[in-house]
Amino acid sequence: MTIKESVLAELQKNKEIFISGEHLSSALGVSRTAVWKAINSLREDGHLIEAVTNKGYMLLQDSWNVTENSLRSLLPAKHKNLPIHILDSIDSTNDHAKQFALSGAGHGTVVIAKQQSGGKGRLGRSFFSPREGIYLSIIIKPEFDLSKSVLVTAAAAVAACEAIEEICGHEAGIKWVNDIYIGGKKACGILTEGITDFETGRIDTIIIGIGINTTTQGFPKELLDIAGCVNGDYSRSALTAEVICKTLDLVDDIECKSFIETYKKKSIVIGKTVTVYKGIYKTDPGEVPSKSARVLDIDENGGLIVLYADGTRETLTSGEISIRL
Repeated sequence: MTIKESVLAELQKNKEIFISGEHLSSALGVSRTAVWKAINSLREDGHLIEAVTNKGYMLLQDSWNVTENSLRSLLPAKHKNLPIHILDSIDSTNDHAKQFALSGAGHGTVVIAKQQSGGKGRLGRSFFSPREGIYLSIIIKPEFDLSKSVLVTAAAAVAACEAIEEICGHEAGIKWVNDIYIGGKKACGILTEGITDFETGRIDTIIIGIGINTTTQGFPKELLDIAGCVNGDYSRSALTAEVICKTLDLVDDIECKSFIETYKKKSIVIGKTVTVYKGIYKTDPGEVPSKSARVLDIDENGGLIVLYADGTRETLTSGEISIRL
């Protein structure tokens, strides 16, 4: 058996699990360079092999390549046993997460889909979700004061930004309150929804939905001017795992608001003149009143501080306005 055949056999025995180059080298009695050459040759033959720094190599079963095994191998110990549900084509990960939550699913449960037929955006808009994107929802059982629940979206935005920058190398910015921009176009959207306990009238579950465009191929023409993507050579499993970890870590530490300064630094609207739309519109902003304003700052609760032309200031909160640059 050649070195390439031996490497392939080892990867097949451990499919969807990362194996280090050191382990392969030791198990086969060959050099790390020989392993690396064999991996490259196998890739040239058409085998889907993913490589992650400090993790090693993994033989994939399909090009989408995010599996439960691959995620668990990348998650740190404190998150490794999270309930993870990976589905094929569904209407909405947020809606499925709500169903799981109502059935008793616990804090940190993750729902992932390869495609969404009814992806949802903020203010009742749709989120185009073709196959190849990354679509996930995380169930949060808040132990913090729910007056701080508006910070959850800001925390998720910072988590997504940092994960994209660390795993993919793209510089990402936040358009208040929940959109991640790369190269001037929206590449990621976040939708946070709550489930109310009808007996107490309190929100007892928060669902954080995160959708990341990994390509714009096949997007409708009307979206191509505004839709960006996280393209390039990176591990989708690693990006998904990093988004999950960072989101949970920031939400679990939400009381200290440690991420707000990062949120402000990554803002692409501070110092800009924007149009503030009060009310809900889906396609035509002319449907609701609007005012021009200059963005001064973001407060400690994630509110947007704006200055209108008449000299009045206002702090805008999520859920009641939309902004277009």
